[in-house]
Amino acid sequence: MTGPARSDEHAEAAARAAGVRIDELSELPAFEEVFRLFDDVWHPDPGNPPVTVEMMRAFSHAGNYVAGAYEGGRLVGASVGFLAAPAGQVLHSHVTGASIGRGIGFALKLHQRAWALERGLERITWTYDPLVRRNAHFNLVKLGARPEEYLPSFYGVMADAINTGDESDRTLAVWRLTEPRVLAAVRGEPHRPQIPPDAVTALAERDGRPITGRTDARTLLVAVPADIETLRRADPGAAKAWRHAVRDVLGGLMEEGAQVTGFTGEGHYIVER
Repeated sequence: MTGPARSDEHAEAAARAAGVRIDELSELPAFEEVFRLFDDVWHPDPGNPPVTVEMMRAFSHAGNYVAGAYEGGRLVGASVGFLAAPAGQVLHSHVTGASIGRGIGFALKLHQRAWALERGLERITWTYDPLVRRNAHFNLVKLGARPEEYLPSFYGVMADAINTGDESDRTLAVWRLTEPRVLAAVRGEPHRPQIPPDAVTALAERDGRPITGRTDARTLLVAVPADIETLRRADPGAAKAWRHAVRDVLGGLMEEGAQVTGFTGEGHYIVER
């Protein structure tokens, strides 16, 4: 059984493991809590929050996805998404924020997946910063999603505490909800493809800086820094160099039609021509 009922079981198990209860939200006080949570996570430019209370109200009323994860009575995670084109097939997950390292983000994603399958949707999409190693691991390894489009400076220059001053390159992650690698991931089996012995490193790290290599092999490895958020504060020049190198190498390969098939424990995207 792979339908909505089984999806609910996986979602409920993930919520129990994280010690939270996940509810779909529809009332203004709950949206206000979510707004405050996101503010605590990102410390955004006050004039440009990731989502407003009014927008959450409109999304929820129109049948979109707004959910919160609660530990007792305290909100510890939330996610907001909207139905996207093609109609009847896709939910776009606009923003998700949660306490790190407790499995709350995974529980929210599985709740979102169950919600989408119940409505007959086939996939969920979202964007993430390809330089953030933990997010790449979560999306590709933990969830089994596929990065399918590189989006340079998607939001322009951002002014929140995490991204401040950096160009907002994003990768579009596509989560095909009943794909075998996703079914395995929701059962707790991470997606870790084998790396062929003839794989070539197209982008490496040396002394904190990116070093470009060959890009003419069938299988390529593209490195990202260990902690880009710390690097932005400590060495903005190095952070900018990584942004441009990953844009040129990973973005260039994806634009040529190469597919990102996984992410290694050492922090490399696996790219197949």
